[in-house]
Amino acid sequence: MTEKNLVINQKKITYHGIFRTDELLSVIRKALQEKKYSYLEKKSEELVTPAGRVLELELRPVKSVSQYISLMIKIHLALDNVTETVKEVSGIKQKFQQGDALITFDAWSLTNYEGRWGTKPLPFFLKGVIHKYFYKFPLEEGYTRQLVGDTAYMYGQVKNLLQSYQGKKLPSMKEEEIMKEIEEEMGK
Repeated sequence: MTEKNLVINQKKITYHGIFRTDELLSVIRKALQEKKYSYLEKKSEELVTPAGRVLELELRPVKSVSQYISLMIKIHLALDNVTETVKEVSGIKQKFQQGDALITFDAWSLTNYEGRWGTKPLPFFLKGVIHKYFYKFPLEEGYTRQLVGDTAYMYGQVKNLLQSYQGKKLPSMKEEEIMKEIEEEMGK
């Protein structure tokens, strides 16, 4: 029996403008490798319409941190009305895609204590109540913080890449700022 605990729910990035799909996926893969997640592609769909292409990609990278605990970040990319365009950057013409992008992040901690004392009904219930209302177990709390940090890092990398396409010199989002924002949302 695997327990699934949703830590971050629907953290979204919306974007309209030019981007490069291959570069976006490259940034995601690189960030996943840096955080030691395995790259797993759950779903990949492409539909061609008169208004442009519609791309949908769902990634579910997983990181096994112990024998009983795994961390999973679900990344859903929805690209609508994607058309090819050429733009001159630094005197060189380059191909870009233009359209709408919606990138959603969910973070899950997966525990599998099969065959341990925690799977019996009474200890399982008591542990759940204690963990929810009284005391956060340090081992599980540490992994939850690690998951929040990894998701914040991924969010920041993607957001910085998309901001760079707009040509604005915005300050890059730091991982600590994103973590603080996520912790505020979790506290609500």
